[in-house]
Amino acid sequence: MTPALRQAFVVGAFATLCAVSATLAVNALSRSPIVLATPTVTTNPGTTYSPGIITSGDATVSKRPDIAFLSAGVDAQASTAAAAQKNLANQAAKLIARIKSLGVPDQDINTLGYSIGPRYANDGTITGYQASEQLEMKWHNVDNAGTALDALVQQGGATRLGVSFGLADPKAAQAEARTLAIGDARSRAAAMAKAAGVQLGQVLSVSDNTSGVRSPNSNFAPAADAGTQVPVGQLDIVVTVEVEFAIA
Repeated sequence: MTPALRQAFVVGAFATLCAVSATLAVNALSRSPIVLATPTVTTNPGTTYSPGIITSGDATVSKRPDIAFLSAGVDAQASTAAAAQKNLANQAAKLIARIKSLGVPDQDINTLGYSIGPRYANDGTITGYQASEQLEMKWHNVDNAGTALDALVQQGGATRLGVSFGLADPKAAQAEARTLAIGDARSRAAAMAKAAGVQLGQVLSVSDNTSGVRSPNSNFAPAADAGTQVPVGQLDIVVTVEVEFAIA
C-alpha cells in the first residue's frame, strides 16, 4: 500500500469513527433515563428510607348543630348610581337595626357582598342602576331560626334570605371522628399486611384531610302569612386521614 493510499484510509476510518460516536451520543441523550430503586435507599447521610404500608381511613360523626348562620339581603334601584347607593344605605341601616334588636352583637354581623351596577334595556342602553348588599349573622338559638328570618323580612325589609348550620366549637367532634378514622386506617393496613405476609409496624406519618364543618347554604323566599320552618336535623362531621405504617 502506498503512503498516499494509507493516509487516505486512516483519514476515512477516523471520520467514520467520529460519525458513529456522534450518533451514539445523540441516541443516549434522547432516551428516557432508567431509574433503579432498591428496597432501602439512602436519602441523606445517616438516614434511610424503609418501605411501608400507606392507607387512608375515614369516619363520620353526626352531631346536632348549635349555631345557625343567617344571611339577609336588600336591594335598591334608581336612575343614577348615587341615588341607588343612597337608597340601599337607608334599607341596609333599617335591616342592621332590626338585626341588633334581635340581640345579635356587632361582632356577629358580617358583610357577605356589596355591589352597584347598571341595568340595561334590550337595545343595550342603560335604564338605571341597581345596588345590593348581603349580610350574615351568627344565630345561637337554632330552634327559632325561622322566627328570626321572618323578623328580618317583616321588620327589617330583607328581600333575600339564606341559612346554614354549624358547630360553635367543632374541635371535639373532629377529634372523635379523627380517632375513628385512624382506627379505620389501621384496620385496612393490618388487612394489607396479612395479605402480603408481613407484620405491621409503628406509625410513621399521619396526614389529616379534614375540611370545615358547616352545612350547605339554603335559600328562602320571604315568608307570607305562615312562619318560616327551618328544620335543624343532624350535621355530619367527616374526617379523612392518610397513615403510613412501617413493616416490622
